[in-house]
Amino acid sequence: MIKNISKVVVSLSLVALVAGCSSKEEPQPQDQLSADFQCKQENVLAPNWTCIPDVPGYYAGVGVAEKSAAGIAHMRRVAMMNGRSDLAQQIQTQVKDKIEGFTRATGNGSAETVDKVSTAVTKQVAKVDLQGSKAVNMWQAPSGALYMLVTVPASEVNKEVKNAVKTSFKNDEALWQQFQAKQALEQLDAEFPTE
Repeated sequence: MIKNISKVVVSLSLVALVAGCSSKEEPQPQDQLSADFQCKQENVLAPNWTCIPDVPGYYAGVGVAEKSAAGIAHMRRVAMMNGRSDLAQQIQTQVKDKIEGFTRATGNGSAETVDKVSTAVTKQVAKVDLQGSKAVNMWQAPSGALYMLVTVPASEVNKEVKNAVKTSFKNDEALWQQFQAKQALEQLDAEFPTE
């Protein structure tokens, strides 16, 4: 009987031990799960600007140059060229969106006129020289690739855009008269701040 009692006590102890060890962890709500929001390039932590180029008061782009036997000077030139290309694409897209919104908001005519003005301004802005652009940061990835942050002052680009808009509207006197309305000028200043 003592043997049986010993077996029961040992069995209950094992059951209690197993029950205590197998307690389930309560699932965490989705927002409490640890998410990795850090910027990674080539599976290593990288500066945030390599993922999201954002510099207040500037248009910013990232240029990348793969490791080259031609050396670091060549890589810098390639990264700068790619960064400027990225800037040009961003600027053209933003300008097109703003111009279309601006021309619709100021009521300057039919969709044909809006498209005409938007196309004309986009072509003129595409010709804007990014001479004011410069490299403001660089990072070399483990593979040897060079990442370069390239910026251009938003006020300079916006000034060129305003000039292009005015030139485009001046090409058609009827549109130019509508453009000169006070509301239109205020809206243009709001869309393209130069200060």
